Amino acid sequence: MSTEWWRSALIYQIYPCSFYSAGGENLGDLAGISQKLDYLKALGIDIIWISPFFPSPLKDAGYDVSNYCDIDPRFGTLADFDHLVREAHQRKLKIMIDQVYNHTSDLHPWFAESCSNRDNPKADWYVWANPKEDGSPPNNWLSVFGGPAWNWHTSRRQYYLHQFLKEQPDLNFNNLAVQDAILEVATFWIKRGVDGFRLDTVNRYVQHPELPDNPPFTATMDAGADWPPLQPFQMQYERYNQAQPANLDFLRRLRKLCDRPGVILLGEIGAMNQEELLGVYTQGGDALHTGYTFNLLREAISPQLIARELARIEAYLGDGWPCWTFSNHDVIRAVSRHRGITEEYQGAYACLLLTLLLTMRGTPCLYQGEELALPESLLEYEELQDPVGLALWPEARGRDGCRTPLPWDSTQPNCGFSSGTPWLPIKEPQQRRAINLQERDPNSTLNFFRAFIKWRANQPALCGMGRQTIERADDQILILTRNANPSLRIIYNFSAETHLLPVGSPSEKVLDSPLCTARKEQEHWHLPPYTSIFIEYQ
Repeated sequence: MSTEWWRSALIYQIYPCSFYSAGGENLGDLAGISQKLDYLKALGIDIIWISPFFPSPLKDAGYDVSNYCDIDPRFGTLADFDHLVREAHQRKLKIMIDQVYNHTSDLHPWFAESCSNRDNPKADWYVWANPKEDGSPPNNWLSVFGGPAWNWHTSRRQYYLHQFLKEQPDLNFNNLAVQDAILEVATFWIKRGVDGFRLDTVNRYVQHPELPDNPPFTATMDAGADWPPLQPFQMQYERYNQAQPANLDFLRRLRKLCDRPGVILLGEIGAMNQEELLGVYTQGGDALHTGYTFNLLREAISPQLIARELARIEAYLGDGWPCWTFSNHDVIRAVSRHRGITEEYQGAYACLLLTLLLTMRGTPCLYQGEELALPESLLEYEELQDPVGLALWPEARGRDGCRTPLPWDSTQPNCGFSSGTPWLPIKEPQQRRAINLQERDPNSTLNFFRAFIKWRANQPALCGMGRQTIERADDQILILTRNANPSLRIIYNFSAETHLLPVGSPSEKVLDSPLCTARKEQEHWHLPPYTSIFIEYQ
C-alpha cells in the first residue's frame, strides 16, 4: 500500500491570498506558507494543497492564469516556491498545487496569438466559432458566472467560449497540440518536486466539436427543487460543453505522465451527473486517483445528506476512490450552513463535522480555518472582491465570506495576518477564534483536531479500504460502520438533545476517543448533543 499512501492521507487546502503574509502586504504569500509549516505539521496533515499563485490579473482570484510556469510577484518567486517544497519535504509534508487547465486568462500569450488572426500557429488553441446568421452566439451555452458563454472578438470576427468569466477563454482540448502544451506545464512542476495536482473543473476540458445546443434541464423542476435557480446555467443539462469522452482520454495521458514520479491527481467534478463522473474518472487506476463533487459543499451537513450522497456515489464508484470535503474557497463555510446551531453548540458542531470528515471511507480534505471552526464572514457590499458576489448581490454574497484571512494572533493588528491592510477584513467572530486563543484552550476545536488526527492514525478501520455501511440516518442520528478486524460502529448525534441508544452485543467496546463524553448506563449509551461515539466489535 506504500504506493497508495494518498488513500488515508489528509489534505489541507491553503488559499494563499488569505493564509499568511510574510512580506506584510495585503495578500498572503509563499514565504508565509513556509514560515507556518510547523503549524501545519503540528496539525497532523499529510498534503498541503495550495490554490493558484501563478501570474494573473486576479479577475477570478488567481484562477485566471496568464503564465502557467511562473509565480505571481505578489506571491513571491520560483525560488520561494522551491524553498517551500524543500522545507515541506524535510517535515515529511507533501505539496499539491492547483492546475487550471480548462481556461487561461485573456492576457495569456497563447490567447494573444490565437486571437490575432485565423491562420496563426495557435489559431485553434481556443474554442472559436462563427456567429449564427443573425449575429447571435453559436449556441445556447451559458457561463457559470452569468450570461452567454460566448464573447465576440472583433479581430477574428468570431466568438470565443468562456464557461466562466469572459476574461477566462476556454482552451481547445480537441486540439492535441493544446494537450501536449498542458502536459509540458505539468512536467515543469513535477521537475520542481510537487507531489500532486488538484485539477480545477476537471470535467470541462473538452466540448463536443460540433457545438450543439444544450437541452433544458426539466428534471430539476420534477424533483421539486427551487425553480428557477439563482444561476441560469443550472437550467440547462450541460450535455455538450462538458464530460465528453475525450476528456477521459486526456486524463489518462496526464495520469501516465504522473505515475512514474508518483504525483497524485485530485479532480474537482461539478456537474449534474457528478457522482457518475466521479466513478468514471477514478475507476481502473488510469485517470484520477481521487475526486470530489459538490453535493456536500452546498447544503448543511446532515445524516440524510450523508446517506443520500454515499448511496449515489457508491452506485457508480466501483473500484474508484472518493475525496470528501465539506468546505472550500468557493462555498459558505460548513459551520455556517446549519442555521439552527446556537452559539452554545457551535464548537461542538464543528468538532462533530471534523469527526465525520475524518471517519468516512475516502481521502479527507480540510479547508484552511475549519480546524478553528471559523464561521462565514458577513461582508458589506463595498468590502467584496469576488465578481460573483458583486454580480449577484444582495441575493447572494459570493465567495469572499469563506476567503477572509486566517486569524493568527488576536493581540496583533489584523490578527497577525499582515502588517498591511488585508485584502479582505477580519471580523470579530473570526478574531474570537484566533489560533493563539485556541492553542491555550484545551477544549478548543484546534486542540480537538490535533488530538483526533493522532488517535485516528492508530485505528486501522478508519485508515483502510474496508467496506462502509450506513446503518441509520434520520433527522438527528447517523450510524456509520467501517469494516475491518476489528470493525467500528460510529454513532454521530446531530441534535441538541442527549440520545439514549441501545447497547448491542455485550462484547461491544467503547473506544476512548478525543472529546468522547458518552457513557453507558445499563442497556443504553448516553450520547450528549453534537458528539460521537466509537464502538469496536468483531
